[in-house]
Amino acid sequence: MLHARRDLSALLAGDAAYLPLPDLDSNESSRLRAHLGVGEPVDDRCCLVVSTSGTTGVPKGAVHTRDTLRASAQATAEALGGPGVWLQTLPPHHIAGLQVMLRSLAAGFDPMILDLTDGFDVSVLPAAVDALTGPRRYTSLVPVQLRKVLADSAATAAMRAFDAILVGGAATPPSLQESARDAGLQIVTTYGMSETAGGCVYNGVPLTGTTIRIDDPDPDGVGRVVLGGATVALGYRNLPEHPAFVEPGWFRTDDLGVVTDGVLHIVGRADEAISTGGLTVVPQVVEAVIVELDAVADCAVVGVPDERLGERIVAVVVPAAGHDAPSADEIKGIVVERLDRYAAPREVVVVDALPLRGPGKVDRAALRDRFGRRTR
Repeated sequence: MLHARRDLSALLAGDAAYLPLPDLDSNESSRLRAHLGVGEPVDDRCCLVVSTSGTTGVPKGAVHTRDTLRASAQATAEALGGPGVWLQTLPPHHIAGLQVMLRSLAAGFDPMILDLTDGFDVSVLPAAVDALTGPRRYTSLVPVQLRKVLADSAATAAMRAFDAILVGGAATPPSLQESARDAGLQIVTTYGMSETAGGCVYNGVPLTGTTIRIDDPDPDGVGRVVLGGATVALGYRNLPEHPAFVEPGWFRTDDLGVVTDGVLHIVGRADEAISTGGLTVVPQVVEAVIVELDAVADCAVVGVPDERLGERIVAVVVPAAGHDAPSADEIKGIVVERLDRYAAPREVVVVDALPLRGPGKVDRAALRDRFGRRTR
């Protein structure tokens, strides 16, 4: 686990290999240790294994080197106008939070780290920002946090002191971007993931050293996004043949996008995973828990557009014969108990039957279209 400046400096120097773990979730820490082989031999080049898929699905570990992390820090500083001190507002066991600290250390400054034990508290931002010293000031938020900032006048005023505020982890609605810029905040939308050492595309433009390729484009130019460059991980821990890393130096994402006039636009996901509040939820994992309820005969979980979360989780449930439909609280409760609160559906809809496409395959697109009309 990463606790001290000494550990982070050793990570940047490539002197050891680390797996960041969540301090406040012992069950998740144990699960990551087991799945990602803590204590087992690693590639000599490895200095960091960072988990992806969080508390849903089977976790994978992106293997990074000193060079990938340093390349990311250098490209970020170049894109933002120079090195500076960073305010840490994100969990440090996720790549975005970890990179905030590493970028600050690479620039020669100790990061200012907010206490997130009780969540993101905007009331502490004015004092935290005032305490920052350095030629430039930066921070990184997810859209949900940005909304909280904009809802508080003192926090908004404090955040105007930043030379750049990175916003990523989930799609940032255009309306939220406009509100932030109207409030005088220097926001930069980012695109990236654990496998690319965090954001590698800012405001749709690749950072120095990053290359974007669109594979198998349709007539409109939309295809699978493939990212290449110096920040790409070596691969996944103990998964040497994983197809996402079949080409050395390239990462095949699950996103669909198009490049127009040199700017990348993400239009959706190639898989069925749901990106909600900066976390990824695998619908089949949630469905498997919900159908354990005696009152549920069938279930489909989908993500529909949501201005605040990026995507909102909706559970579509078919009641079992002879049973009353389960309540939303029952369904949410079992998901929270078995998985995590982030995987719990925000909305539960009861239907007589699920729409199908082909032999027994749920038509998720039809469900998304039907219930996505209630976007909020």
